[in-house]
Amino acid sequence: MEEAILVEWDDRYSVGIQLIDDQHKKLIDLTNTLYKGCLEGDQTAGSNFMEAIHGTVAYVKYHFSAEEKMLENIKYPGIMEHKREHESFVKKILEEVESFQNGKKFVPNVFVRFLKDWILTHIAVEDKQYAKYIHDLKKQGLLGGQ
Repeated sequence: MEEAILVEWDDRYSVGIQLIDDQHKKLIDLTNTLYKGCLEGDQTAGSNFMEAIHGTVAYVKYHFSAEEKMLENIKYPGIMEHKREHESFVKKILEEVESFQNGKKFVPNVFVRFLKDWILTHIAVEDKQYAKYIHDLKKQGLLGGQ
């Protein structure tokens, strides 16, 4: 049986900062792990999937914290909006998890696709903006190499 993969890392997602790119790759791996869990059936989706969700939420929070700290250090002008995007995303994930735990209908496959779409869009739009800002600072000699 072919391994189930929802999304693969592509260099076009790179922001040119190794630490952040590595964390983004991990987020994509976690999304694929959740996707595989969706394909294993209802029983597994109820247990393994929820365990994987909690691990994903923890990693997402870790990544967002690291990214925000970096943006604070370089005094990125769009940091408040970037933080709001992160907070909104975490809130949405936690609402979905809570709904599921309270017995509401939860469609893991739909959730995982939302996760994938959000992560890739966020990298392509929001993260690329700060990457350009960092690149411009480096070009002006205002920031050391990373």
